[in-house]
Amino acid sequence: MFGWITMSKQVLMKVEGHNGQLELFENKIRITRKGFVALVTQGLKESKEILTEHILDIQFMKASLFTNGYIHFALSGGKGKKIGFWQAESDENTIIFTIKQQPAFEKIKDILDMKISNSKKRIIELSKLKLEELTLLRDMKIISEEEFQAEKKQLLGT
Repeated sequence: MFGWITMSKQVLMKVEGHNGQLELFENKIRITRKGFVALVTQGLKESKEILTEHILDIQFMKASLFTNGYIHFALSGGKGKKIGFWQAESDENTIIFTIKQQPAFEKIKDILDMKISNSKKRIIELSKLKLEELTLLRDMKIISEEEFQAEKKQLLGT
């Protein structure tokens, strides 16, 4: 959508959770399921890769002495609703972690939050540039007001 994306094959960070493993790359994450808990909660799913540009939001539930926490990735094209702990157990975009594992998951969340924020800023900047270009084309009578409004509506997603 915004040019060529280079996919890094180098793992920047890798953390083990209660029901899976999360690997962070430059432009994606990989969720890998292994072990008995993963088999019970996720079935025979193996691994899933998600481009960071497709992550809309991260829901993070901290662990306590009595309960596990989780990290959930809401994706573009998904419902984007918040989930509860019981849904997190079986959700394919969620990894459960213990209180000991939590600091590593917090670090990955912070990195991804920064990437998501930067990506949203870039999209806004590109949208502003495109709107300025459309305005110029309309003012120069290269496109009609109707074409301008249609393009603007599509650009703004309204």
